[in-house]
Amino acid sequence: MTLPAKIKNLLSICLIFFESFLLSAQNKVSEGFRTGADQPELYLPLLKNKNISIVTNQTGLMSDRTHIVDFLVKNGVRIQTIFAPEHGFRGDADAGEHVKSGTDTKTGLPIISLYGANKKPTPAQLKNTDIILFDIQDVGVRFYTYISTLAYVMEAAAENGVQVMVLDRPNPHDGYTDGPVLQEKWKSFVGMHPVPVVYGLTIGEYGKMINGEHWLKNGTEAHYTLIPMKNYHKKMRYPVMEKPSPNLPNRQAIQLYPSLCFFEGTWISAGRGTELPFQIYGSPWTRSLPYKFTPKPSPGAKDPFLNGQICYGENLSDYTGNFSHLHLEWLLKAYRNYKNPKQNFFLSNLFFDKLAGTDELRKQIIAGKSEKEIRQSWKRGLENFDKIRVKYVMYED
Repeated sequence: MTLPAKIKNLLSICLIFFESFLLSAQNKVSEGFRTGADQPELYLPLLKNKNISIVTNQTGLMSDRTHIVDFLVKNGVRIQTIFAPEHGFRGDADAGEHVKSGTDTKTGLPIISLYGANKKPTPAQLKNTDIILFDIQDVGVRFYTYISTLAYVMEAAAENGVQVMVLDRPNPHDGYTDGPVLQEKWKSFVGMHPVPVVYGLTIGEYGKMINGEHWLKNGTEAHYTLIPMKNYHKKMRYPVMEKPSPNLPNRQAIQLYPSLCFFEGTWISAGRGTELPFQIYGSPWTRSLPYKFTPKPSPGAKDPFLNGQICYGENLSDYTGNFSHLHLEWLLKAYRNYKNPKQNFFLSNLFFDKLAGTDELRKQIIAGKSEKEIRQSWKRGLENFDKIRVKYVMYED
């Protein structure tokens, strides 16, 4: 065996040992990890003899995949109402689709949509409720609407003398912050608070921040109880037991989501209506890009953007780069390669600005700013937000 071959073999052995060490360390760190839902000893006594309304969806699962609603019913908790967020109680409605109220066929409990006639529970809907229990797997990105639902629930609870209890769950984008901080002018249901696109807090910590920063209407505060996770580390990445929405079917889509969702405000498809939603991007007007796909109606995308049109773009389903920051290179590449004299790259409704939380990013892209220049413009806002964020961090950061 030649010397270079021996060195190569030794390096391979070292790599195997290093990977085994990392796996062992990760298993040790995650040993004993439990979500808020998996610690009923902490919350069942607080729910005893109370009238409960619960905000949850298909992600409200315990480690044995028992749904939180079924577990509570089995344990004699008096549930008044199930409140359903965007995508519905079973999580099968399209993004932005009006969600109907109804009845849960398994338990017979009434389901009230918080993504239909109203996004905030009404006094009538909260009548006789003592505690609103909130248990949803969030994604940790500002324009993912579950944190907006939490804010409206907290506001309604504060106004009606109802307690809020959050069962905490991991944030797939925890432990870092990135992107522009939302400006008041661009406040909407896809961005209600002055936070960056990625804010680095669990949904339970985020609720504490809403209260602590007096972001509820008229500066009110909700009576807020957080059931924290056990042995959770913010830089670890934990498996998501159930897809949080129809078009985030796997870990890769969730990791790419904060970077690719900006395309929802442009004439570029982010892959809805394909087998790789939020893992590919493209349009009929970016023909110089290598990957080809055609959006078609599918579950969770009944009438996908650019339905039936051949799109040219990139496939990122095997991308293994750094997921600890936003990636602007794909957005900038799509803009440079977009050739359509009849349609501007950005949608005329300026939904892009709502997603960004500012009109500055759109203007920077049009002006030809580099990713480095754009990221530099976020620096001060991120530094100011991090001073707020640190006050609400509960877990090892």
